[in-house]
Amino acid sequence: MQISLKKFGTTLISRPAGKEAFLAFQPTLKEITDNEKIEIDFSGVVVLTPSWADEFITPLTNQYKERIKLVNTENPSVKATLETLEKARQI
Repeated sequence: MQISLKKFGTTLISRPAGKEAFLAFQPTLKEITDNEKIEIDFSGVVVLTPSWADEFITPLTNQYKERIKLVNTENPSVKATLETLEKARQI
């Protein structure tokens, strides 16, 4: 399964917005099979804050662990946020 984050917007900020996006995505997550890989695609995302990412990416990573793959993470905002989460949450 591929999760294209740009469908939630190009500027992903705030904890409430991240939580809302995660909750809205729950029905789609129920379709994932037991061995299916999950690719989180950051293409088209201009701004990603640690608070938004912590509400959306952290729960996915906690639930699906090694099945998560992050792609198109070259944007400086995305890269910095992922580094921050990695240090804070050990993702």
